[in-house]
Amino acid sequence: MPRIAIITDTDASLPLAVAEKYGIVQVPITIQFGEESFRAVYDIDDATTFARIDKTSKLPTTSAPSPGQFNEAFKSAFDSGAQTVLCFTVSSEVSATYSSARQACELSPGKDIQVVDTRSLSIGQGFMVLAAAEALAAGASAEAALAAAEATRQRSHLFVALSTLKYLAMSGRVGHLAAGLAGMLDVKPILTICDGKLDMLERVRTQSKAWDRVVELAQCAAAGKQIERLALLHVNAYQAAKQFEAGLRSALPCPKDCLYVELTPGLSVHSGAGLVGTAFVTAE
Repeated sequence: MPRIAIITDTDASLPLAVAEKYGIVQVPITIQFGEESFRAVYDIDDATTFARIDKTSKLPTTSAPSPGQFNEAFKSAFDSGAQTVLCFTVSSEVSATYSSARQACELSPGKDIQVVDTRSLSIGQGFMVLAAAEALAAGASAEAALAAAEATRQRSHLFVALSTLKYLAMSGRVGHLAAGLAGMLDVKPILTICDGKLDMLERVRTQSKAWDRVVELAQCAAAGKQIERLALLHVNAYQAAKQFEAGLRSALPCPKDCLYVELTPGLSVHSGAGLVGTAFVTAE
């Protein structure tokens, strides 16, 4: 059986310890504060990112990994003995990462590299990567690992609630007036993955009602099905996520183990601090 390597990007929200366990390489998204560049996850996390944002009142820019960065990751995998590389990227709807990975393939002619646009993001993407890694660890072929990842995507659900529109206003994604009114009315947008993007599903008044609604949406998505994988997502809000988990577990049967994951700076700069929610995969 040929050795198969898995590569993804840091928008997958995979904790480094989890990625290391399966030998998964994460090519970093770049976070740029003025003249300073940081590698998401490796150099900068959500807490550090928002400490700088709140101090300067300016958002950083983000950029996809370059084809050269992907080429380095591919080359390293082949130099380490891999015969095939499976590369899972954040949705092409939200980033140029997929395009960069595809361009990098041209720098390694004759090599077996398969690049997958996950049409997902954050731990939804991460769940696909883990499904492929576990399949390979069990002796599956590259084709079977890709099929496992796709099956996971089709059974994945993600619902999160924003705590503020402040950061969306800073990014220009909503008007300042609308953001100000929303703050006065304590509106909390609820987001989900739709057509490869994190889109607004509903708007709810107050934090507690938003959390309750996220739990209701999770109940509907998981109705009559077992939850195989569970993650709690947050942006610099670990204690809030712990509180949310208690409510989630009281409302629906959850697996004993779950992942606590940051959205990570490549994505969180667009959502803002305080985001809390869940992602899970249901059984077939």
